Amino acid sequence: MSRVPGFLELLRPQQWIKNAFVLVGLVFGHAWRDPAMVNAVLLATLAFCLASGAVYAFNDARDAARDREHPDKRTRPVARGAVSPGEAHALSAVAAIVALALAAWVGWRAVAIVAAYLVLSATYTVWLKHIPVLDVVAIAAGFMLRLLAGTLGVGIEPSKWLLACGFLLTLFLGFAKRRAEIARLADDAGQHRAVLEDYSIGFLDKAIMLCAAGMIAAYAWYTLAAETALIHGTGSLALTLPWVLLGTGRYLYRLRLRGGGGDPAEELLRDPLMALSVAGWIATVLWVIG
Repeated sequence: MSRVPGFLELLRPQQWIKNAFVLVGLVFGHAWRDPAMVNAVLLATLAFCLASGAVYAFNDARDAARDREHPDKRTRPVARGAVSPGEAHALSAVAAIVALALAAWVGWRAVAIVAAYLVLSATYTVWLKHIPVLDVVAIAAGFMLRLLAGTLGVGIEPSKWLLACGFLLTLFLGFAKRRAEIARLADDAGQHRAVLEDYSIGFLDKAIMLCAAGMIAAYAWYTLAAETALIHGTGSLALTLPWVLLGTGRYLYRLRLRGGGGDPAEELLRDPLMALSVAGWIATVLWVIG
């Protein structure tokens, strides 16, 4: 039984909050009143939780040697010796199989999306994470697959506006993570993640601001569009915009002035204002649309 915590830690359940992207379509697609649709989306979310856990285990098994030299990652189960690389690979395979089985209960589209996520993530771990810019695009694509799992995967028509906003948001967070890693690791950054040698703070700051501005503009346009009011039966979705501005500004503040920004899930748990902005956005969306 003493090995169980190490295996569970390897799946990083604290990171599963990112899979809330799967739930977005349930709200914006007005499908929450359909019990069958709710069950399908919840199954797809659970499938992505296990799929992402499989990816984390696979990544940790491959990068254990490098992780041991990292100030934060050296405490991960494989890096510290609590779980062997072979056990991590086995757990990754089991989690991936269970994820695909759960997706199969939803439908073939959900299976295809989860499978695409697993292939993309494995390709990222082996190859894409070494290519500047493409590494961040690959991460953002993984989140797009989450959005598609909760829309196209269960039979909900995905909103092109929300896909655009989600893509820009995840690009923003991806570039912010690279900046935080460079700031955290300084001259040793390239030793822990080779692609960091090809980035500079100046370039990343420009990429971050470009993505942040694009995301806010796209979301603002979406909330104010006549098409949006027609779909949701209200023109008040713009009331959610202040929460987006607060969350984005607070994240930039944490990134630039407080040494944060490396992990969105951790930032959300550590910073009360960030948590408030997310909770406020969710509550306002549910109030306006519901």
